[in-house]
Amino acid sequence: MRLLLLFSVLMMLWVPAFPQTQDLPPPKNPDTGPQTNSDEGAGPVIRDRTQPNEDNPMQTLKVNVDVVNLLFNVKDKKGQLLPNLGKDEFLVSEDGKPQTIKYFKAESNLPLTIGILLDTSASQERVLPIEKEVGAQFLQRMLRKQDEAFLISFDVNVDLLQDYTNNGRDIRKGMDAAKINAGGAVGGIPGIGQGPVDIPPKGTLLYDAVYLAAHDKLRSEVGRKALVLLTDGEDQGSQLKLQDALEAAQKSDVIVYVLLISDSGVSMGTGSGLMRKLCEETGGRVIHVGNNQDKLQKAFDQVSEELRSQYSIGYTPTNDKHDGTYRKVEIKTKDGYKVQARKGYYAASS
Repeated sequence: MRLLLLFSVLMMLWVPAFPQTQDLPPPKNPDTGPQTNSDEGAGPVIRDRTQPNEDNPMQTLKVNVDVVNLLFNVKDKKGQLLPNLGKDEFLVSEDGKPQTIKYFKAESNLPLTIGILLDTSASQERVLPIEKEVGAQFLQRMLRKQDEAFLISFDVNVDLLQDYTNNGRDIRKGMDAAKINAGGAVGGIPGIGQGPVDIPPKGTLLYDAVYLAAHDKLRSEVGRKALVLLTDGEDQGSQLKLQDALEAAQKSDVIVYVLLISDSGVSMGTGSGLMRKLCEETGGRVIHVGNNQDKLQKAFDQVSEELRSQYSIGYTPTNDKHDGTYRKVEIKTKDGYKVQARKGYYAASS
């Protein structure tokens, strides 16, 4: 009897050597196959084409204060930057009501986080090589120790080619990974003729790419934040609209620049006008490049100079409601200089 009792106790304490199915940890990077935007119920996604860096996890910081901070440039009538103006030169209004400037500084040393968005649809096939070369040179010149960049390509998918880095080799590697993707072709015998059947492009997910870069990558970052798009400005197939992309950029305090470039060298359709709205509302601008490498180089130089010649103004809005509404902001100079700044912001929600 005692032996039977002892055997029963041992059976209750015994743990099987093989693992239980429900205790298996999920894979860190499950291969679920290509993620597309064919599921109408799902939102747009970035396909991560990079390798995870377990030793250097990304650190982010969220700030929620009742001070509106605006970064902007000032130019004279000839378009030359004016980097040495004083606080008393500026007037700020919100929804038409004057605001008191509490903080003012000429900024060139704030950390910069910048994303390069490459259009890798069929319209960029001949110009993509120069985009990759000049873009890599731009980032290698632009980035300092405290700055970081990431690289995204967009065509029928939105792909993260390089996550945050300021390493020149990583930037080159990410640029080299950018490839044209027009949706593919199907081989076989197309009716009477022979050879592959060209399939019309599934899309150029420009708006989705801007939204994902601003919302998923930049919203939690602090300091100066900018996106530079190399594209012809034509969206095809995005799940989101231009307004969604614009709101994401505004809520993340991101300045957007668009360098209009394509194989044809000519802006077609409505893309140019829509890109102008995206840029001007966020404090950036559109620069026409065509398909010229020298113009692309000069465009990147202009972006670099503007990002290094900014003013910073801070004020506590007289409208202290945390209602999540959009507030129109205007910055003027007493001498009538041109101010390049975002047009407004979204108030915090209670």
